[in-house]
Amino acid sequence: MSDFSSIYSHGYVRVATCSPEVVVADPQRNAQAIIAAARVVSAQGAVLAVFPELSLTGYSAEDLFLQDALLRASLEALETVRAASAEFDAALIVGAPLHWRNRLYNCAVVLHHGNVLGVVPKSYIPNYREFYEKRHFASGAGLRNADIELPGVCTDAPWSTGLSEEQRAELAQTEEAWAYTLGRDTVPFGPDLIFSASDIPGFDFHVEICEDMWVPIPPSARAALAGAQVLVNLSGSPVTVGREDDRDLLIRGASARCAAAYIYAANGEWESSTDLAWDGQTVIYECGEKIAAGQRFSAGHSATLGDIDLDRIRQERQRNGSFNDNALTQGTERDEYSNPGTDSFRTIHFTAGIPDMSALSPADQRLHREVVRFPFMGGSERNPDRDCFEAFSIQVYALITRLRATGSAKLIIGVSGGLDSTHALLVACRAMDLLERPRTDILAYTLPGFATSQHTKNNAYALCEALGVPLEEIDIRPAARQMLADMGHPFAGGEPVYDLTFENVQAGLRTDYLFRLAGFHGGIVLGTGDLSELALGWCTFGVGDHMSHYNVNAGMPKTFMQHVLRWMARQDFLAGAGAQALTDILDTEISPELVPADAGGALQSTQEKIGPYELQDFTLYFALRYGFLPSKIAFLAREAWGDSSRGFWPEGIEGDARHAYSLAEIKKWMELFYRRFFSQQFKRSTLPNGPKILSGGSLSPRGDWRMPSDATSRVWLADLENIPSTPTEDA
Repeated sequence: MSDFSSIYSHGYVRVATCSPEVVVADPQRNAQAIIAAARVVSAQGAVLAVFPELSLTGYSAEDLFLQDALLRASLEALETVRAASAEFDAALIVGAPLHWRNRLYNCAVVLHHGNVLGVVPKSYIPNYREFYEKRHFASGAGLRNADIELPGVCTDAPWSTGLSEEQRAELAQTEEAWAYTLGRDTVPFGPDLIFSASDIPGFDFHVEICEDMWVPIPPSARAALAGAQVLVNLSGSPVTVGREDDRDLLIRGASARCAAAYIYAANGEWESSTDLAWDGQTVIYECGEKIAAGQRFSAGHSATLGDIDLDRIRQERQRNGSFNDNALTQGTERDEYSNPGTDSFRTIHFTAGIPDMSALSPADQRLHREVVRFPFMGGSERNPDRDCFEAFSIQVYALITRLRATGSAKLIIGVSGGLDSTHALLVACRAMDLLERPRTDILAYTLPGFATSQHTKNNAYALCEALGVPLEEIDIRPAARQMLADMGHPFAGGEPVYDLTFENVQAGLRTDYLFRLAGFHGGIVLGTGDLSELALGWCTFGVGDHMSHYNVNAGMPKTFMQHVLRWMARQDFLAGAGAQALTDILDTEISPELVPADAGGALQSTQEKIGPYELQDFTLYFALRYGFLPSKIAFLAREAWGDSSRGFWPEGIEGDARHAYSLAEIKKWMELFYRRFFSQQFKRSTLPNGPKILSGGSLSPRGDWRMPSDATSRVWLADLENIPSTPTEDA
């Protein structure tokens, strides 16, 4: 069994983006700063450390780049870093000016375990505003299948480091155009290199330099189409007001558009201030999401660590068929052995060497990225009010469209005083307002059964009164007793038998009444069941709460609904008694109220039966959005929910409402989730219409989720066995 606690067992790779202290035109001094930084981040479990553009010399050396003294010193410093890299697990990418065929190139040099894996020249050389690089450097764009000599730098290692002698021999026999063998004094040179770690699946990275990112079609875009999942940028980039936002926009866009991680390292304040200033921006994005960012204008060395989710990148790409279609139309290829003249990428193999995470400090054993407790909501960087407004508006306008299409005179809804029906009622009220129809066109009914509490019924009345919606009461108990008696159920004879039939008779009658009322009044039934209930099959199939004419909540998970309702309580839409009723509803135990309270007065609890919604929604998000292994989701759940004192909590969740769960609890409820998720698919196969709301996905059989109803959960449950069950195993 792999080490469950190691990030490398769950598809992550730790990287570092560094902005060390630089002394302009002192390569050896800069080499020592790079080595010191590399030693620190490697000891923290990173397998890749990225340094800024021309980090061995300083970016702002200007005409000194044409001085032989600096170029020689730069090569000597490169050899110093290469030799030192033998002691690090992390591959290093450093910037240096290098000579090739009568021209000077602004280069990124990739070093690992004492080897030079390859050299990438800058493709696009700026010559505008504060940049005058064409005075010194040539463009590397278009170079393919080239090699470079590095005088004085040891390059006698095989180009495919970390492979066995048998593997090298096999590669050499297959390749005909060129091969790097033991004793060769050149290394691969060009923008056509993708570096691939043989021991970390998906850890394939490509390197570009500063301006390369700013052109319409960056080299990294083509590399991503060729399979690079991690894109690296060594940057100089002096700072002016607003420059950080410009860079951030490009980095985020590149990572989102390319479905990749993007690592960016810029020079800091130690560059020359003759005419410019520098901020040392270091940032890591993944699929459009900021994973880590360093402090700009920081005093001294800056290093930012982040853990990239390679599984997520792979899943994004394999789910997005347009990504591969684009690769085909662009003619982007990736070969192990590229023939001269072709427009493909060369793969440079190396063995990264997976760090022993158990030897690291407790802080470094944890993920270096935010794992949000409520992934459907997003994390601390999101704008919660905007998200709530968008979600609510999606539901409102979807309902408006359906009402216009059906021409319904009335909207029929069952209001229980619980979360789901409250939310659906608020959506209905807003839709009627926008349609300039009276709220009296909403016909609300409360249908108390054998376990309905006075508290929830009072909440239903208070809410409807505050909203100006007429509420009528229909007691379903006489009809339920008759039905139970007709079928010979023990309850009809006075026995306290509260089985599934007892519950479903009540749930079915409520929906049956609503449908008959809709026919009587010429309206449609508005569904109230949410995404979380659909995932767990927590609904009565057919003529039950599973069915409606239109369900505005079908794409709304329970935890996000609570988030939106807390937002609604602060809006002008609800005031006074309405806001108070909404607060009372949010504070009420979630219950179907189908089984009478026990001897102690405790109500039937949904979450005691099917698990905490906050955990089940967490599992649902990562299973639905990315298809992650259950063991990986459990690892993430432990990161998010293991300690209530850590991490971001959304507004409105305070004190005792901030829960924590052990790994054993996570595993227990996850097993129930997968068993129910598979066994209850038949209910989702026949869902009524309803809008998708969140990018996390929906369970519509016509949209995001198409699954056979008789599929087995066996392989998912088998993977749960990889989750430790005891504290000792978890250690």
